[in-house]
Amino acid sequence: MSDMLIRSLVEKRGEKIILLVLDGLGGLPDRVSGKTELEAAKSPNLDRLAAKGITGMIDPVGRGITPGSGPGHLGLFGYDPVEIDVGRGVLAALGIGFDLEETDVAVRINFATLGEDGTITDRRAGRIPTEECERLAGILGDIELPGAELFVRPVKEHRAAVIFRAEGLGDAVNDTDPQRTGAAPYDVEGRDEPSKRTAELANRFIAEARKRIGGEERANGVLLRGFARYRPLPTFEERFGLRGLAIALYPMYRGVARLVGMEVQDVRGKMSSLFEAVTAHYNDYDFFFVHVKDTDKAGEDGDYAAKQAAIEKVDRLVSRFDDVPEKVLVVTGDHSTPSQMKSHSHHPVPLLIHGRHVRPDGVRSFGESACAGGGLGRFAAKEILPTALAHAGRLRKFGA
Repeated sequence: MSDMLIRSLVEKRGEKIILLVLDGLGGLPDRVSGKTELEAAKSPNLDRLAAKGITGMIDPVGRGITPGSGPGHLGLFGYDPVEIDVGRGVLAALGIGFDLEETDVAVRINFATLGEDGTITDRRAGRIPTEECERLAGILGDIELPGAELFVRPVKEHRAAVIFRAEGLGDAVNDTDPQRTGAAPYDVEGRDEPSKRTAELANRFIAEARKRIGGEERANGVLLRGFARYRPLPTFEERFGLRGLAIALYPMYRGVARLVGMEVQDVRGKMSSLFEAVTAHYNDYDFFFVHVKDTDKAGEDGDYAAKQAAIEKVDRLVSRFDDVPEKVLVVTGDHSTPSQMKSHSHHPVPLLIHGRHVRPDGVRSFGESACAGGGLGRFAAKEILPTALAHAGRLRKFGA
């Protein structure tokens, strides 16, 4: 469906839309129970919403494609993640409120543990606390590079961001993270002349960082991921007529929301604060993006029980939306993270849409097998927004 068609049909009035994203929601059947984490979870509220709503399965990018978090969320926001390639560095920087300039190249840092032989023993440095990340970012922040400004900012836990600022930098640069332990980080290489300049700066930064933090017990090295220049996008409100609010505990997801022009609510603390923020700001916005990280974190840790428990916690909280008036509720994930794989995967993700004008499809529970037979079928994530707009009464009739 073309962007121009949707823009031509958008109505400013209609019901509100809540998009509840359980990061890494999709899973694989457990060998003992034969159920995914979602299917094993005790989720009476999500099952009730599925029974009264309509369900299906989504491909965040395309069939067989394993998406990163950035592309996964761009699809959920109605943007084509293949046409719009946004690196994690930009999302990390925007997520912490850093004002990027178009000459900047932003990169995501993972603080990591390196062995004496230089190989990686822990890609996340034991998930160091955010306070430790702040201290390390301060140590690296005054590194000087020839002909460029450098900014190092803490993000959350083992994550930070580094921004290189100079004229003529490129972002056709490889990650240094081999995505596995027991291997050495890659050297940075650029694929064209501007990117070779960026690679030179990055390699100097890595070498200096190792000198400064090499004696740390856990976070004694840095892995760089997602080299990216900032390129503004058409805003969410321009495309869909919705004033959006992003509610997320993790900065990267606030970053992808800021990238498309949503306002951001910087919530802290417990998962319940995400749901409280929706009701607190309900009169001020048309669209609410609510992001839950716990499901993905447990999946990447290979912890089936923790992922199941996170889903059950969401289920207890989602009932808070029952009394919110005139809304369409969309529940899905940005990708699958099966705990058996400890990583993102290509598998499609369950979806439910609940609202006053939904045609129920006979599905009685929210899970992968049930949703595979749902009335929405299997489709690309970028089609969710038009579908939600229609259910919210925000799309005019097409043609005479």
